[in-house]
Amino acid sequence: MAETRPKNLLGFLRTREGVGILAILVTAMLIAIKLIASFITGSISIRADAFHSIIDLTGAVIGLTGIKVAGRPPDDEHAFGHGKAENLAGSIIGLLILGAAVFITWEAIGRLVQGAPIQMVATGIYITLAAIALNLSVSVYGLKVARRSDSLALEATCRDLLADSMSSIAVLAGLVLVMVTGIHIFDAVVALIVAVVIARTAIITMVKSAAGLMDRRLPGHEEEAIKSEVENHRMVLSYHKLRTRKSGNERHIDLHVQVPPDLTVEDAHSICYELEKAIQSRLPRANVVIHIEPPEAQVPAPPGASMRKQ
Repeated sequence: MAETRPKNLLGFLRTREGVGILAILVTAMLIAIKLIASFITGSISIRADAFHSIIDLTGAVIGLTGIKVAGRPPDDEHAFGHGKAENLAGSIIGLLILGAAVFITWEAIGRLVQGAPIQMVATGIYITLAAIALNLSVSVYGLKVARRSDSLALEATCRDLLADSMSSIAVLAGLVLVMVTGIHIFDAVVALIVAVVIARTAIITMVKSAAGLMDRRLPGHEEEAIKSEVENHRMVLSYHKLRTRKSGNERHIDLHVQVPPDLTVEDAHSICYELEKAIQSRLPRANVVIHIEPPEAQVPAPPGASMRKQ
């Protein structure tokens, strides 16, 4: 579902699209800061962190594109909307994050083999501290907006930024160790640790996004909420063929409900309307389709399906 565009900047920055644009601007700034620091100091860990930010920027653009496409209303070619654009964007971002991990590992191993001193360590520490503060602020805030709006693409973007923050913290620790001990190998070792952190984020992001692309059923607690509303309705005798899936931040639910056979069409419609509103009150952005049946139309439920006894 499309978000209503706010009339002021503060309101816009509370939307998933606004946070997506903010992430792009902040990441572009971080790339410039880290590249300058890497050239000044010669630090492979800062350079790796800068490359990660470049991946972040690419991912943020892809994520924002996914959010914009997912917000489009249904059309003739996409009757169920464009929600899966967010899942697709999240999967692409995950692959980019994994690519960053591979690149950083390659660079760090090369530095371990060749060995090279770094310079102006204190300058690198100050720049890295500033990058951490900026990145953490945006990623933590963005994750709050992503959870509130249930946006997979924005969550993937902000997880990428958060991983960047964690890698910057590792870089900071490495620079401090180099400054205290004078052992420059710590710079490359930290870069390898950063690569592991980034790879873990990539796997989490891809698994979550792929689940939506494969039409995985809703989480157990959400399906229980649906069953609770159906079972507690005064006119529902039983139900079966409950199917659920998620597309972006929208939930799609359909089921067969059995009601007394003497109801009028208007009564049956009222039951469907009441159930739809009850489920939507528990699960936001839910699209509910209900098929009404008389009791004798009961069909044996497939394995794993829920059935309430009459």
